[in-house]
Amino acid sequence: MHGFLCLDRGKALPLGSTRLEDGINFAVFTEHATHVWLSLFRPGENEPFQELALNPDHHRTGNIWHVWMGGLSEDVEYAWRMDMRPNPNEAIHRFDAARYLLDPYAHVIVGGEEWGSLAKRRCGLPRDHFDWGGDRPLNIPLAKSVIYEVHMRGYTRHESSGVSAPGTYLGLVEKIPYLQALGVTAVELLPVYEFEEADTNRSNPLLGTRLLNFWGYQPIAFFAPNAAFAQGKQPGAAVSEFKQMVRAFHEAGIEVILDVVFNHTAEGDERGPTRSFRGIDNAVYYLLDDAGRYMNFTGCGNTFNCNHPVVRQLISDCLHYWTMEMHVDGFRFDLASVLGRGRDGEPLADPPLLERLAYDPVLAHTKLIAEAWDAAGLYQVGSFPAWGRWAEWNGRYRDDLRRFVKSDAGMVPRLAERLKGSPDLYAVSGRQSHHSINFVTCHDGYTLADLVSYERKHNEANGEENRDGANDNHSWNCGAEGPADGAGIAELRRRQMKNFAALLLMSGGVPMLLGGDEMARTQGGNNNAYCQDNETSWVDWTLAEKNGNLVEFFQRLIAFRRGHDAFAHIDWGPEVRAEHTEVSFHGVKLNQPDWGEGSRSLAMELRWRAERIYVIANAYWDKLRFELPGDAKWLLVFDTGDEGRINGPEAEAGARSVLVLEARG
Repeated sequence: MHGFLCLDRGKALPLGSTRLEDGINFAVFTEHATHVWLSLFRPGENEPFQELALNPDHHRTGNIWHVWMGGLSEDVEYAWRMDMRPNPNEAIHRFDAARYLLDPYAHVIVGGEEWGSLAKRRCGLPRDHFDWGGDRPLNIPLAKSVIYEVHMRGYTRHESSGVSAPGTYLGLVEKIPYLQALGVTAVELLPVYEFEEADTNRSNPLLGTRLLNFWGYQPIAFFAPNAAFAQGKQPGAAVSEFKQMVRAFHEAGIEVILDVVFNHTAEGDERGPTRSFRGIDNAVYYLLDDAGRYMNFTGCGNTFNCNHPVVRQLISDCLHYWTMEMHVDGFRFDLASVLGRGRDGEPLADPPLLERLAYDPVLAHTKLIAEAWDAAGLYQVGSFPAWGRWAEWNGRYRDDLRRFVKSDAGMVPRLAERLKGSPDLYAVSGRQSHHSINFVTCHDGYTLADLVSYERKHNEANGEENRDGANDNHSWNCGAEGPADGAGIAELRRRQMKNFAALLLMSGGVPMLLGGDEMARTQGGNNNAYCQDNETSWVDWTLAEKNGNLVEFFQRLIAFRRGHDAFAHIDWGPEVRAEHTEVSFHGVKLNQPDWGEGSRSLAMELRWRAERIYVIANAYWDKLRFELPGDAKWLLVFDTGDEGRINGPEAEAGARSVLVLEARG
């Protein structure tokens, strides 16, 4: 039955729509609205079949408006309308009584089930209970993690994926056996909440096809899993299928980390659409100057007012929901430096939000990973406010590894810091090596195959005249731009990819891989494929077979790392654990590392209890011989160049290669 059988004042908390006493309790915050309406819709209809004007003397507690309704059928949709009368400053208080607004706390969003459609979305009612079957957080120590970054849609959308539900939560479940064989401990998913992918009218100038905001960094509703990623199209299918996916990953021993975007929303600046936050309380949810203009530290038109107490509460509640109700294991915070800006936009010394999350008891065992910079030049890698808790995407690791492997001069001292877990960055703040999330590639930039194949970005298909994307990528094409035209270049590129993989997996800190790199996925030199919902971004699964030896190399590296505790026990600083991995550096001669400008090689030994590992990195363009410790028998485990050998007390490393040796007996 549509409509309601009974009506009551309801409760102020929890916010959102909640099943309560055989009915639904609705509660929404607004500080400045003077008039609030709850609008109820039948599925697919544009106009409400019923609307309730809330009485501020009866349906309001403080700044929260609330009402309880009984008798609502499960398929009812809802939205809010709000107004401010009188409105003293319409540039700051952007109320519009004609607009239907999404509930910021809605767990179900309907209308966006078809990917790529500029849909009119509404809020759905909360769904029935899900049987988790005893599922619990895996709590894999961060120090023992191997993270694998993937896009929910792009990973299985290609026709070669072979899954029954391409581009969906359940489609990703079908790839769990592959991920288990690869050996990763966690998948890090690009945004999976409800976002606006159809926010651009641009087309690919090369093909004339429509461009979409593929990556998902345009948030609409932080609590609601994206309906377009569900196989089922009924309201709430995304909630159920997301939970099924998490349960399946946990059963396979793999954690789920979400990329979350609290720094801005899809509402953009004053020219953008009003969907939710702007119409509910613009002055609370966004950073504004005195004239009501949006501060833009994100490059996306607006900046979320993260350290306003109400917004802090929303973000905290959201993370609690994904942790407790959706069983997520961790979060990677996009442009996390924005979360440390105050209400005037200036960076805070002790940002209340970041401190709150660091000490949040619900999140105590949940992984918190910051992208420690923003789009306005604030770069905090190594200095992000952490309280010994926050880990960081280590952008300096990426840059230094790229420069060493392509043989730039003067990089050996920096390589040593990165291999050791970057104590130069993290020791001063009391953190340890596992707070460094090491990566060479990620969704933002070149793939690994493109990193060794292109020296110039090729983003023409984005329709921005190749102006977008980073210009300084520290890449080297190995002698030819683009697809290899000779066996020599192809072999060198393969060796360079293996060099990156070996150094990444042998470094102190936590390795993160870009999904598809292990099979040499290419984007044709596009280093900003955010708008490419096509074969540029989709994983071509035929590459897993074509480049099977590279996949197998990654599998062996990951298995080796996970099979040795030495990597998880690299510590430094005044509070170093009593028992930790000893790290020593060498050159071609033992105990004589060459830190000079012209040096392009380094050896590192790790010693943890009975484990002894010797890593030789040779970025020189000729083979080199390295002395080995004479108190052990060394076995060559990995050789990226297939030219290495052990000759008595020495190891010979081929040009541009990495060797990994292990002491036996």
